[in-house]
Order: sequence, then structure tokens, then C-alpha cells
Amino acid sequence: MGDAMELRHLRTFRAVARTLNFTHAAAELHYAQSSVTEQIQALEAELGSKLFERGRRLRLTGAGERLVGYADQVLELVEEARAAVDEERGEPEGDLTIGALETLCAQRIPALFGEYRTRWPRVRVTLREGSRGELYQAVQQSEMDVCFTFGDAPADPALSSAKLGSEPLVVIVPPGHPLSGKEELRPGDLDGVGFLATPPGCGFREMLDRIDGPVIEAEVGSLAALARCVAAGQGCGLVPALVEHAGAVAVPLAGATTDVTMTWRRRDERKPSVAALLATAYALSSTDSSSSGSSKVKAGAIDS
Repeated sequence: MGDAMELRHLRTFRAVARTLNFTHAAAELHYAQSSVTEQIQALEAELGSKLFERGRRLRLTGAGERLVGYADQVLELVEEARAAVDEERGEPEGDLTIGALETLCAQRIPALFGEYRTRWPRVRVTLREGSRGELYQAVQQSEMDVCFTFGDAPADPALSSAKLGSEPLVVIVPPGHPLSGKEELRPGDLDGVGFLATPPGCGFREMLDRIDGPVIEAEVGSLAALARCVAAGQGCGLVPALVEHAGAVAVPLAGATTDVTMTWRRRDERKPSVAALLATAYALSSTDSSSSGSSKVKAGAIDS
């Protein structure tokens, strides 16, 4: 490899290799699509090999598949080198990317975001929203430093996680529904009750699947749509209490909660910017006890 290869070319290559889409990679990296194309072409010229087959669907060539592992190793070593220098200096600075589910971005993260930026102004913080799977993948692939989700983090020896608290779950029902007048529900109250659910693999669907009794009658692609469908009388739903219910009636489900989980790469724990974020999150979680469950935020994309 000659001197023309740049780290940004490898970062761009890795993003395109993962998404297999120049447009998506450009959006993720905040580049113009033409810049992504030019960087890939420059990398191919430097290596003397095509890295992608450009047909109806983009796919990696054999050379591209081999380069993916090396690109990951190079970029991980660069991050480790930066972390080592940061640790010696001790003062957090540089870039930090935080990710969270949409409802957590709106409800819990603003306080953390503001406190962290106030205390450590030399760190350039980026906040991204995504589904649970997208967030975990971004952390695993070193594209995000820390993410916040509901439920358990994936079992991965390269990751660490911590519970920052819990959110109560409620059953939302149409106005006038037989369950709407109850002060609290127990699982037995849900026997044979028709529910709307998010698709399989989503966190809230997994929570619903663990309760015996509800009958899933339809799947809805977002919490916002689910809440509106419930309000229109199409069925019931299970959501965190902090989500806006769009006119549906929210009834607490006895003992039902979901954990708020923070996840990061184990090898980054000593990186000052990450360590400072973890400490700030722990401190805020110890004082953020009771108010989160009663607040409402507008539901958007699936938070799972």
C-alpha cells in the first residue's frame, strides 16, 4: 500500500461494506454521495483491485471481503492509540458518539447530553437515534461509543453494560374498553384480549410474548402507529409509560417494568471521554428516580 491510502478511505469503505449502499453510507458518515464514490475509487486505485461489484445490487468482491477484516483491525488500532494518548493526558476531548432509542433520546438523554457537554466542552458529542439492533451493531463495530436501550444487552465478551434504572410498562386500551376503568392490571386480566404488537425481534414484542394470555391479532410497524390504532379501537398494546398514548387509556400492568441499559465496548472503558460519560450517566441515574415514568414523549420509530 502506498502513501495515498488514508484512514478516511478505510472508514468509508467499512461503512459501504456494511450497508452495501453508497447513499446510506454517505448519510451515516455525513458526506456527499459523490465524496463516498470518490473515496472508494481512490482506494480501489491505490490497491489495484475492485472492491465492489456495481450492478442492480452492490456487493463486495473477493478482494473487498478480504479487506473488511483488515480495515476493522486498522481502525480499531487507531482508536486504541487515541485512547492511550487520551488516558495519558487525562482531559476528555475528541469525538464521542452516543446512540439511543427514540423515546430515550427525547426523555432521558437530554439531561445527560447537557450535563456532559457542560462539564467536558472539549469533547465533540454526536447523538444518534436508532433501533435496538442498529445501536448494538454500531457499538460492536466501533461506529458508536455508548448506546442506551431498553432490556438486556446482547451477550458479547467485547461489550460491557449496566442498568441505569427501569421504566414501568402500561397496557394502552381504547376509550371505553372493559379494561379502561381498572386501576391496575394483572396478567390474568389479559387472557384472550386482542393486542397489537410490534414485529418479531423487537424489544416490546419480546416483552409481550413473555406474558401469557394476550392474543396478538395484528402487527404494527411503529409505536406511534400502534398508539393511534389502539385509540381507534383496533386492539390493545404494551408500551413504556413514558410514551405518549395518542388518546388511548393507559392502565399500569402490575410488576411490569423494562430496564434502561447502557452499553459500551469493554476496551474503551479507560478512554477519558467514554469514562466521563459513564460516570455522568451513573451520577444522573442515581437522582433520576421517580419522574421518568410519568413524563410523556411523542412516539416515533420503533424503540426496540
